[in-house]
Amino acid sequence: MTAPEPTATAEPTPPARVTRASVGLRSERGPILLAVMLSIGLVAIDATILATAVPAVVDDLGGFTSFPWLFSIYLLAQAVSVPIYGKLADLFGRKPVMLLGIGLFVLGSLLCGIAWSMPALIVFRLVQGLGAGAVQPMGMTIVGDIYSLAERAKVQGYIASVWATASIIGPTLGGVFSDYLSWRWIFFVNLPLGAAAAWVLWRRFDESVERRRHRIDYLGAGLLAAGGTLLLLGLLEGGVRWDWDSPLGVGIFGAAAALLALFVVVESRAVEPVLPLWIFQRRVLNAAASGSFIVGVLMLGLTSYVPLYAQSVLGHGALVAGLALASMTIGWPIAAATGGRFYLTIGFRATVSMGAAITVVGAGLLTLVDADSGLWQLALPCFVMGIGFGYVASPAVIVAQSSVGWQHRGVATGANMFARSMGSAVGVAAFGAIVNSRVAGAAGGGALDLESLPAGTIAPAIQAVFLCSAVIALALLATGLLMPTRIEEPAGEAQAVVGGTAGPSGGA
Repeated sequence: MTAPEPTATAEPTPPARVTRASVGLRSERGPILLAVMLSIGLVAIDATILATAVPAVVDDLGGFTSFPWLFSIYLLAQAVSVPIYGKLADLFGRKPVMLLGIGLFVLGSLLCGIAWSMPALIVFRLVQGLGAGAVQPMGMTIVGDIYSLAERAKVQGYIASVWATASIIGPTLGGVFSDYLSWRWIFFVNLPLGAAAAWVLWRRFDESVERRRHRIDYLGAGLLAAGGTLLLLGLLEGGVRWDWDSPLGVGIFGAAAALLALFVVVESRAVEPVLPLWIFQRRVLNAAASGSFIVGVLMLGLTSYVPLYAQSVLGHGALVAGLALASMTIGWPIAAATGGRFYLTIGFRATVSMGAAITVVGAGLLTLVDADSGLWQLALPCFVMGIGFGYVASPAVIVAQSSVGWQHRGVATGANMFARSMGSAVGVAAFGAIVNSRVAGAAGGGALDLESLPAGTIAPAIQAVFLCSAVIALALLATGLLMPTRIEEPAGEAQAVVGGTAGPSGGA
């Protein structure tokens, strides 16, 4: 199925943009791709390195019931900032936005490394999240700009190698630092990587930007941030600090719903909305966003609790526990690297449906894990689910990018990344609510930390998360059926001028 090009009234063309032909008069695609890989690697390592150190962080700073906010506040900041960065990229170009994102991420990492309390660490993770909100979507947009649909199948393998490397380096470094040095080095290690990524981008990526007047939808961004924050607060603290049906619990969800409804009204009237509503009128984009959202829910929810289960229930150290999480993040890049061959031959619908089925199998295996299981019995389901994630998420991004013209690719990519980030934040918050409510009930509502919990309390709480994951995984099957079989990029797409030569032959 070929998605029609959106009408001008439904999708207003941004007044300023970086044209594909303007990228690369002095740039080559190889160095640009390397810069993107380094930048994404900055975020990829951070996605896994902290999870194995949660017990060490809680032991040092306290705040067991607050630790899910280390993930959710980061992901919320990332999700909310993605549309803003998309608008800034239209105005100033993608290079300065990427450099800004890397700078914020490195600053946040430095502050996290010197954090003195759990609240301070959570605030500094917010700064990190604001930086990550620019890095990944801008990197993927640049790849979509300079490579054709067929070429992206190969380039996905290069980007997947970043995640494969990060999936090994991240949990391993997290375990090593926690066991032998300090968890604070988990954040300090981002500093040299960030410097290297910024240097390559600064030296190798050149672009020409058409400067015009631009109106950023600050009101829409503020409403989205406020509504999303209240939604997460209600999910995370409901059943722990207040009852779900208490006036406070109901009021928070009511306020979140009102703010998000007002956000929709504002976006329908904004000259340049931060998240254009025509995105939700396209079946292809909705299917891609739904798949990414569900993958986000499952991935970050499990990232938070698989290492904790390996350590607190199975009795392994942080370094060994990291191997279970690494198996999931290794499976994803393997699938992403081979997914291009599948969707170019059997189509997007069959590829995503296959990935959804594999995810369901992995989630089902995870429900069989108990306190007597070996580490491999925890790692195997994670590996299988990682493969499923790769066959769903990577084609979803390609579909979103390829279904619109260049002038809308940043918006489409950003919306897909926004969906996955919000899914991740909701997953962490929802699963955290499940665990906290069960642990709080077993502890009689007193102060919670890992050492004071009754024996056998953590295992059933996290097993409930595994069961919920299996149920949620079934929803991926529906998103596969909504995907198109084939898709063609809109006619008239100019190739980037690479190394002085137009066409797909230059660069990587």
